[in-house]
Amino acid sequence: MLACKRSAVFLIWAVLLTSLTACANSPVAKNLEESLAADPKLQSNPVVFGESQGNDLQAQQKESTVQLPADFPKDIPLYPNAKLQEVTPASGSENRVSTRWLSSDPSNFIASFYSSQFQTNNWQVLQQPTDDAGSAFEARRNDLLLKVFIQPKSVTNATPNQPQTATELLIDYVPNSTATAQNTPTTNLNETTNAVPQPGDSQFIGPVPPANLAPQAPNTANNQITATATAESQVFNDLNKIPQEWRQHIQDLAALGVLSLEPKTTKSNSNTTTNQFEPSKIVTHREYARWLIAANNAMYASNPAKQIRLASESTQPVFSDVSAKDPDFAAIQGLAEAGLIPSPLSGDSTVVLFRPDAPLTREQLLLWKLPLDTRQALPSANLDAVKQTWGFQDAARIDPKALRAVLADYQNGEQSNIRRVFGYTTLFQPKKPVTRAEAATALWYFGAQGEGVSAAEALKLKQSSNNS
Repeated sequence: MLACKRSAVFLIWAVLLTSLTACANSPVAKNLEESLAADPKLQSNPVVFGESQGNDLQAQQKESTVQLPADFPKDIPLYPNAKLQEVTPASGSENRVSTRWLSSDPSNFIASFYSSQFQTNNWQVLQQPTDDAGSAFEARRNDLLLKVFIQPKSVTNATPNQPQTATELLIDYVPNSTATAQNTPTTNLNETTNAVPQPGDSQFIGPVPPANLAPQAPNTANNQITATATAESQVFNDLNKIPQEWRQHIQDLAALGVLSLEPKTTKSNSNTTTNQFEPSKIVTHREYARWLIAANNAMYASNPAKQIRLASESTQPVFSDVSAKDPDFAAIQGLAEAGLIPSPLSGDSTVVLFRPDAPLTREQLLLWKLPLDTRQALPSANLDAVKQTWGFQDAARIDPKALRAVLADYQNGEQSNIRRVFGYTTLFQPKKPVTRAEAATALWYFGAQGEGVSAAEALKLKQSSNNS
């Protein structure tokens, strides 16, 4: 029985082989042959297990080859969730190094990060984003100049798990060794210094009360600050792009020694110095505080009762970010103790930071100066009163503390700071940063109701006193 079954199987195979041989050229045979043949793609592109993963790793390693320069300054804050994309080495006369970064975080997050970093790490902020401009920072620390540009950017070919928007971050800097290579090294406004500020230095303040009226300071720097200014007149050569009347205002204040700025050395000729006021540059809190005291005391050089006393180094600091070693401590603390700027001493217990390097805003300019114009308590004010007098469309954006100063300024008629500085306008833009030229124009005149003194009048009195 078993032998019969084997014979049947052999017979079936014999018939099958005979059929295939006989029909070798038939479609059925060809299909069967192709189904059993090796895949030609495997012959031309053989697969090696792990090769795909290796290619991905090589791509990642290639991306990671973009690295920061070895001498990249450690002081520059880097946004933690940003990937370095490109580094452009220094070139040209400015020797500026540029780095490009990409982050998946929103641009406002990154702008907030840099704003906080600059304030807490003692950077002097020269420019920062405003409501009307893009996110661009310019800051200086020691002799390191830094520019940060933050730009929202659309992502193309995004994967399902990838955000549809990203932020491009450009960080440009001039290395320490070349930022002021041709200039005499300067002391950073935010760093402690034992050097005595001299007339012409940015730290120098004057004119100030006579030495016998000012508090005695144990520090030689403060003793220098409380001395009467003897700075020579400065003639700025970069005022051609501002209104003519502003130019004279600035020159009057410079002649009084109020705007004592350090001359700059030109890059083309290291032996040539120029007096640059930089009128379009944003003025900081510390600069305006220094100028405010200097201008007031210069206007009332012969009236000690109207002068502002500078604080001594032994005074307990009222602001946690302005120590007694700060070069502008005497001026800032003096304004706080006189009640001219908001502080815990004036009842504003929440104002514990002065933010010395933050930009001065329009409403702050008025809030600090108006008490020196009126020489009395500011009037009560509300939003409706400001709208009815000035007619500002954006009056609702004015800080309630500044409303009284804005209303008092209106009552000063043609001598109001707003009219003198900003001209006719129906928009006050209270949060807009103030330029140096605008700040100087505001400080050119002190007084109210026709009783006041200008820098031009104070200069004449000074000149006549020197000639007598």
